[in-house]
Amino acid sequence: MNPARNETSLRLASPIVELRQYTLKPGQRETLIALFDREFIESQEATGMTIIGQFRDLDRPDMFVWLRGFQDMEARKDALTAFYGGPVWAEHRDAANATMIDSDNVLLLKPAWRGAGFDLSGSPRPAASDTEKVNKQSGLPSIVEISIHHLHPGTEAAFADRLRAQAVPQLAANGARLLGAFISEHAENTFLRLPVRVGEDVFIAVTGFEDEAAQARCQFELTSPDLIRTEILRLSPTSRSLLGR
Repeated sequence: MNPARNETSLRLASPIVELRQYTLKPGQRETLIALFDREFIESQEATGMTIIGQFRDLDRPDMFVWLRGFQDMEARKDALTAFYGGPVWAEHRDAANATMIDSDNVLLLKPAWRGAGFDLSGSPRPAASDTEKVNKQSGLPSIVEISIHHLHPGTEAAFADRLRAQAVPQLAANGARLLGAFISEHAENTFLRLPVRVGEDVFIAVTGFEDEAAQARCQFELTSPDLIRTEILRLSPTSRSLLGR
């Protein structure tokens, strides 16, 4: 496969996405972010995955949230095998693991409809030497919201259609941008060394806002007989995150 074509496909489509939420030891988030942004971006992408975004949770100071994408489940297996069996992880895993309490809160996802994956084609990543001032000086969105809608089994498609019709126009009218929309990927986990949450039906909307005021203006209650509960993650991208730039 042409590497350039493969990279373009990953950047444009994100056919398989992991949403990873890590609970960290108190005061260790900045340590992990510095290590991650320096050592774990290019080294993972060299194996064929895309590091989509890394975030500080604005409401939970000891949570680190990140997203990565794969071409398909077999490519996920190959990329994860290469990275976690490779020299960069071997060198830095002890330092990374020392910051964490739990790293198993992982949802495996796929786009909710055609074209609902992340389009990262116009998002150049700052160099590792850049600082957090990059985001503040750029005028780019500073808040990314991930809403996780827990649904009754088998209702994801209907809920996605309903949210697409109701919510997307309201977001656009308030100056927000839907960055991606996803539902559960129920395929068997192809890399058992890293567990994922199974037996859950979710719809996830990822939205970008310029600031907290814009995010507050766009809050509305989505009612649906399919919906069990909703979690809202309010996130701030790190300086090297592609998503939110």
